Amino acid sequence: MVIKAFLFDLDGVIVDTAIFHYQAWRRMANELGFDISEEFNEQLKGVSRVESLEIILQHGGLTLPEERKAELAAQKNQWYLDLVSRMTPNDILPGVPAFFSQVRDAGIKTALGSVSKNARLILDRIGMSDAFGTVIDGNKITRGKPDPEVFLKGADELGVSPADCVVFEDAVAGIDAAKRADMIAVGIGSPDVLTQADIVVPSLEHLTVPQLLKSLDRTAGLDVY
Repeated sequence: MVIKAFLFDLDGVIVDTAIFHYQAWRRMANELGFDISEEFNEQLKGVSRVESLEIILQHGGLTLPEERKAELAAQKNQWYLDLVSRMTPNDILPGVPAFFSQVRDAGIKTALGSVSKNARLILDRIGMSDAFGTVIDGNKITRGKPDPEVFLKGADELGVSPADCVVFEDAVAGIDAAKRADMIAVGIGSPDVLTQADIVVPSLEHLTVPQLLKSLDRTAGLDVY
């Protein structure tokens, strides 16, 4: 097995902005007269803003005109950006800098694959804009995960075959997108949740590139690393 590229999701893999999304979505739901829980918010991970809004409105039993939905999506994003604008390199998840250093040393290409339209802003805030060979975000795609478009575009811009790519994802929709792209999927989180991932690790902390490549070499039905 020759791995030529690593493709990373942003939220939950490089940084954890899920709490910011939750706070902004919950504020919106509260203003509409209902509430959403952190458990409910889990199903919004890896899902585009428009799709997330539809899920929330359905949860609240609301049907709104498209113009109003556009206003709500824009307002939620502004609340989210207010929170993101305070991010610093200290918000990078543990183990990420060390892992990326090993990736560079190994000569493996990197891409970001995120449905977020704010991905570049976040990378700028945390000082990782130069860490990726290409950035595929919500401004470059027309279909959100679990559609594989975001990862296929990443592989294409890196000039690498999908079969030679490994995707790092924390969301079920992202794992599904990776598998639909015929890429190896490394789940970041719980094996009980990311059941379709080829390998599952709790985080990038303590994970080394040699360990991962060795594990992938012998992985044939291995679900948990």
